[in-house]
Amino acid sequence: MAIRAPNSLFDLSGKVACVTGASSGLGRRAADILLSAGARVVGVARREAELAAWAAEAGEGADYVAADIADLSEIGAIARAVAERFGSPDILVNAAGINTRESADNVTPGGWQKTLGLNLSAPFFLAQAFAPAMKQKRWGRIVNFASLQSFRAFPGGISYGATKGGVVQLTRAMAEAWSADGINANAIGPGFFRTELTAAVFADPERAARNAAQTCIGRNGEPQDMDGPILFLCSDASAYVTGQTLMVDGGFTAK
Repeated sequence: MAIRAPNSLFDLSGKVACVTGASSGLGRRAADILLSAGARVVGVARREAELAAWAAEAGEGADYVAADIADLSEIGAIARAVAERFGSPDILVNAAGINTRESADNVTPGGWQKTLGLNLSAPFFLAQAFAPAMKQKRWGRIVNFASLQSFRAFPGGISYGATKGGVVQLTRAMAEAWSADGINANAIGPGFFRTELTAAVFADPERAARNAAQTCIGRNGEPQDMDGPILFLCSDASAYVTGQTLMVDGGFTAK
């Protein structure tokens, strides 16, 4: 069998991607790297002004749908709106998330349900909505966002950690359900990156330094550290990889 040129393995020309949480942080970074690889990208988030600014800066091939994916009753309408932009997505990156940072004694039903809805329920039901078209094409990529808290317990993270642990198993279950139809499902687990979700961590230089010291590499993550892993899991380069969680954490979970 002929060996493909390495660059062609990562070429997303002709593909359509949907990225949730694209208004900021790692979701926006994922949207940008997929655009750079040739995909047309629809960003989804609640904040329309930030999404519009991203799309304007990104230029041709970028569009957006402002919506609250945590409202599961709207998932069908959101999926249709996304598909109206460039066609039904070949790639779904579920990067949107929330961490209420409530201690176990102070978790409220409202906070629990909000966290569950955005971090775990929405990724599944969006994937379910897009899966039929991916099956027809015999090609699809689903990338869910796991976390250090998928495997480690942190203070104030019981609801967030429960959902992120669920993401790992959800990803395996998606792979079992859909990979025989050409849809690969994997998860990516960021370490400590400077984003809105981790603002409280980086606001404390000593705490940020302690986290960096817990990695094997000796530093916290920079946005560009996500580029290669995201592109790998969204492209033909990962054709025989499914049901896996790739930790992009500098070796934090290895120690």
